[in-house]
Amino acid sequence: MPETLADLKYCEDLFSYRRRKTREVMVGCVGVGGENPIRVQSMTTTDTLKVPDTILQSIKMIEAGCEIVRITAPTIEDARALGKIRKGLDDKGFSNIPLVADIHFSPNAALEAAEFVEKVRINPGNFVDTKRFAVVEYTDAEYQAELERIETRFTPLVEKLKRLKRAVRIGTNHGSLSDRIMNRYGDSPLGMVESSLEFVRICEKQSFHDIIISMKSSNPKVMIEAYRLLAARMAELGMEYPFHLGVTEAGGGEDGRIKSAIGIGSLLADGIGDTIRVSLTEDPEYEVPVCYQLAAPFQKRAKQKPKTGNSGFSHCPDPFSYARRKTRAFRAGPFMLGGSQLVRVATPVSSSMTAEKILAVLEEQLAKAKGADPEIIEWVISDAEDLERLRSVRKALSGETSRLAFLGRFVTNSYELVLDGAGCVDLLCWATPGRWGPPLLHKMRDKEVRWLIETSKADEAARLDDLARENGVMSLLSLRGADITGLIHGYRELAAKASNSPIHIRVPGVKDAQQQVLDASVLIGSLLCDGVGDSVQIEADLELPRALELVYNVLQGAGVRVVKTEFVSCPSCGRTLFDLQSTTERIKAKTGHLRGVKIAIMGCIVNGPGEMADADFGYVGGAPGKINLYVGKECVQKGIDGAIADEALVDLIKSNEKWVEPA
Repeated sequence: MPETLADLKYCEDLFSYRRRKTREVMVGCVGVGGENPIRVQSMTTTDTLKVPDTILQSIKMIEAGCEIVRITAPTIEDARALGKIRKGLDDKGFSNIPLVADIHFSPNAALEAAEFVEKVRINPGNFVDTKRFAVVEYTDAEYQAELERIETRFTPLVEKLKRLKRAVRIGTNHGSLSDRIMNRYGDSPLGMVESSLEFVRICEKQSFHDIIISMKSSNPKVMIEAYRLLAARMAELGMEYPFHLGVTEAGGGEDGRIKSAIGIGSLLADGIGDTIRVSLTEDPEYEVPVCYQLAAPFQKRAKQKPKTGNSGFSHCPDPFSYARRKTRAFRAGPFMLGGSQLVRVATPVSSSMTAEKILAVLEEQLAKAKGADPEIIEWVISDAEDLERLRSVRKALSGETSRLAFLGRFVTNSYELVLDGAGCVDLLCWATPGRWGPPLLHKMRDKEVRWLIETSKADEAARLDDLARENGVMSLLSLRGADITGLIHGYRELAAKASNSPIHIRVPGVKDAQQQVLDASVLIGSLLCDGVGDSVQIEADLELPRALELVYNVLQGAGVRVVKTEFVSCPSCGRTLFDLQSTTERIKAKTGHLRGVKIAIMGCIVNGPGEMADADFGYVGGAPGKINLYVGKECVQKGIDGAIADEALVDLIKSNEKWVEPA
């Protein structure tokens, strides 16, 4: 093994797209990996024992485009019901759609399910273990004895899957790592990878290779790091198993789509991922279109030739642990930008708006924002009238100068107009770099105006950054383009080549509202999870309040700025002990004003305590009609009647001094 994790490489080139090479694994008649397209799947939320309901929901999913249907089987009875579900779907003409049995804890249920389904998913953290959060120091001999115990219990399933030509998904969850793994590797991506590899080695010992692997977490950063590390370790070991991608417990609505897009989209841009599932706290058929939109840019994408002889890895920090790119900070109007400062938010405003209208919109937004303020106002300047309006707006908004900076985007060839305007903006962008000259640069330097360098190529931006430095002007660097994946690779290259100037991430606008959410999440989120980005902007033609809401939701999804309550909620399944959608909405209504508080809402105990590791409070189904409440990982109240559990949660938040009264 390499001396450090950073010596491992998870893709061929950081600066261009190359899909990871994998073997093909057949799930029934659906091929996963190899030259197959990225497959789309989802999971039923019905009680598996209610066979007609599960068949009906499966058909809804299939009609929405779902290619692989997963169904929970927590008991032997549930596993037997899969046979009736399989027959029911076959009778209705859906014999070509493979089924997956989702197994936790019970090897016997897995053995039974293998009779009826095309793939069995097991969780290595709890397949033969019960989670106790026990602290035990394992000697090497004790650890080996544990591995032998697991092999004894897992091998019969492997043999049966091999005989019946079924596939297996080794589905590791960050929230349910075994005590054995936790005590040796910690609650880490490395622990997730080693947990999977223990089970892969048992499969290979039996010459069984129909394996698909997943590394899920509710935290996109952890999920991205775990998959990358797994890809790197497998490349080192000569393994080529396909990957199933997903952010678990992502939640619902826009927030769930954002977190899923950040994690899944980042990895697809790396060339990693062969089948995907977007886990939303909604009916499963609504997950399917989101999967297709995320996968579409990669389905027929041609491989690009590597841009660098060393694949770009020597330019970048350790990709398996988060660290923000080191940049120099400078003052932009009333605040600092870059360095260790907050990731700043830029918002375009129509240059035809009057100062009074802008002030009214800002006042309305600032009253609602709870900290989600516009910080950089972009003003497009095409002629002298636009510049004069900007001067009047700055004067009218003088009371807001403690929180607003102005970016002048000059879309004119007039050198004289740009020279004149350099004194009334904090950041200046002029997309005619060939006409930059000492008089303008010196005026910018004297007025402490910063240069937003925006080009289509990383090399050109780096060259212009050097020019700015030579003339004493500090720069903010950005790229333009319509291809989100190309922009991700371009920004990575820019971050590697442009010394320590801060970077501005600009998302191109699109007309489709959901596509805009996904594009913003994939581009901004993936780069921020790599530590790249000091300010962000969405170019969509959106009203100011909506534009700000979207960009701050993406920043919160990426874990860089918290402006509201964060909810971690599972997508529901047949194990869920209460109606997850209505419960989540009810709790949001009561606690959604608690800025910075993280609340986990889990339907059952399978992943609950672990996925709540970084949540402040947890609301978990403990038994039918009963709720367990957590503070972090610790269960502090058990068996609360569901009718009073919401108020008990509020009381718990109050007792921990995290409560504020809603405005």
